[in-house]
Amino acid sequence: MPEKNKVDQYSAEQIQVLEGLEPVRKRPGMYIGGTGPEGLHHLVWELINNSIDEAIAGEADTIEVIMHENGWITCSDNGRGIPVDKHKTTGKSALETVLTVLHAGGKFGGGGYKVSGGLHGVGVSVVNALSTDLIAVVYKNGVEYRQAYKNGVPVSDIKKVGTTTKRGTVISFMPDENIFETIKFSYKTILDYLRHQAYLTKGVRVNLKDESSKQSYGFYFEGGIRSYVEHLNKGKESLNQPTFYVDKNVGEVNVELAIQYCDSFNEQLKAFANNIFNPEGGTHVVGFRSALTRVINEYARKNSLIKEKEENLTGDDVREGLTAVISVKLPDPQFEGQTKGKLGNPEIRTVVEKVLNEYLSYYLEENPNEAKKIIGKGILSSRARLAARAARDSVIRKGALEGMTLPGKLTDCSSKDPSKSEVYIVEGDSAGGTVKGGRDREFQAVLPLRGKILNVERARLDKMLANNEVKNLIIALGAGIGETFNIDKLRYHRIIIMTDADVDGAHIRTLLLTLFYRHFTELVANGNIFIAQPPLYKITKGKTSHYAYTDTQRDEIVERLRLTIEDKKNTAETNKKVQKDVETAEDLAELAMESEATEEVDLSNVEEKIPGLSISRYKGLGEMNAEQLWETTMDPANRILLKVTIDDAEKADAIFNKLMGEEVALRKNFIQTHAKSVTNLDI
Repeated sequence: MPEKNKVDQYSAEQIQVLEGLEPVRKRPGMYIGGTGPEGLHHLVWELINNSIDEAIAGEADTIEVIMHENGWITCSDNGRGIPVDKHKTTGKSALETVLTVLHAGGKFGGGGYKVSGGLHGVGVSVVNALSTDLIAVVYKNGVEYRQAYKNGVPVSDIKKVGTTTKRGTVISFMPDENIFETIKFSYKTILDYLRHQAYLTKGVRVNLKDESSKQSYGFYFEGGIRSYVEHLNKGKESLNQPTFYVDKNVGEVNVELAIQYCDSFNEQLKAFANNIFNPEGGTHVVGFRSALTRVINEYARKNSLIKEKEENLTGDDVREGLTAVISVKLPDPQFEGQTKGKLGNPEIRTVVEKVLNEYLSYYLEENPNEAKKIIGKGILSSRARLAARAARDSVIRKGALEGMTLPGKLTDCSSKDPSKSEVYIVEGDSAGGTVKGGRDREFQAVLPLRGKILNVERARLDKMLANNEVKNLIIALGAGIGETFNIDKLRYHRIIIMTDADVDGAHIRTLLLTLFYRHFTELVANGNIFIAQPPLYKITKGKTSHYAYTDTQRDEIVERLRLTIEDKKNTAETNKKVQKDVETAEDLAELAMESEATEEVDLSNVEEKIPGLSISRYKGLGEMNAEQLWETTMDPANRILLKVTIDDAEKADAIFNKLMGEEVALRKNFIQTHAKSVTNLDI
């Protein structure tokens, strides 16, 4: 209870009013999602999106981004140029208004833009607020205008600096290093973003230049999202050529659809509204899926490709092997959530259904051979689905008869709290025995695998459930698979892959990562998958032992011992805990293929120089005793774990197709490309 006689200190003086761009600098995460690399690059996206809006409006056909050596970024277009005349509400130029006032812009009506991805009017003003310096140049009506800003505040009024034949807007800025964790931009990240925007805006030329590395690249796609779909399916066998494509205006809404089926078992569907990616889908995706299932079933029935007594194909059946891009452009998009992850306009479902119903029906009638291939794949998927259901039911029935027993090879932990429990997936009984001896029985479980598991990249669910190692893993995790998957039933919140540091170990790790990415994507997204990092070397001098996880770390330890005869640092300091994210598909691919194993290194000379020094090279987990394995690899206080995450599912899909698919040429090219980075290999 509050004290009755105490003076209330909470008054109007405690209410802070932030003016202008102060709220952005005070709480940048509210506007750009955070102050890490993603937030930093979001500043560039805001400028690119403004230029793309000009291109969508038919006013610009060239966009350029330049990464300067001094850390500045410039984004320019040849559009209409931001207006420079005086704004009647603010009394300032329109340019200064959009750069200094939140929620000011040409995208709220008023005839500036019919279609736009920027709806809140905070884009360029947020960039200005979070920059130490910004320079705006506008080419308009034969005149070049210029205005400079510092920390979001104009240095002077807008100035005419000369005449010009150009038109458009050029914004250059330097992000504030006191706000962001890093102000180093990624060429690759910006390039990927520009590639997507170029695919989604056909006929626009997009260029990127990095002055530091002298790299430059440009995109121009006349085919738009049709080119995008074909890019996504690169290296896969297409079932329908030409790619289905339609670009249709219905009232004020533009619907652009591209569909291509390939020989994979996975679906890739990308949905966009006004060039904004909608990872959670929305009404345009609902309309697309509904129409796709209906049209394919109607054609199959009409042409007797499905027998009378057979059931219709389900949505999952008709989407197996599907790669599709849906792009809608509309005047007033309603997004669900701050990140614009899901489109909510109910009328868009009807519009997309109408367009796909009409034009996909035409396509199937005009391309009967392609239609038969697509429907044939759906029928195979249906049969496999029924077989998988029977196999899954068989597994469940068997479990029920055995009292829901867990796999015999699983050594479970005592804890029944999934949030505190973890399971180590190890290769072979030998390593499994060592891990069992070294674990903490309270919260650490161990599941040994016999040999290499099935490559699930080319296998349907029925074949997977027939594989004992995969089946045991599914039962041990407890969350089910496919349509029965339920993450709430997961028995361990940390699933740790621990394999030997050799080529076979790397291969097993890749197979497991493929299984988790393709069939347990939610576990990857949820941060449940980890990779253990056992040490490569044990370095002993006297009674003190040190563990090195890389050749570089080994050399550093040896050098330190050479300089300091009596080493007073204990093992725990050497092996301090590290958590590292695998953030991109490239990181994941390199991790999957890199064995971390080296050739036998002749360390005799090193050992001779330091009396009493002994260096041991581990090649397998079985070479360590249980105590060493706990100390280096399983003790939460000392161990190193790599947390597997995927930020770019599109790249991850391409990487797994290269590494684990049937196309040998792609895999060979990948190995040749990365061969130089593998300095040590155990064969």
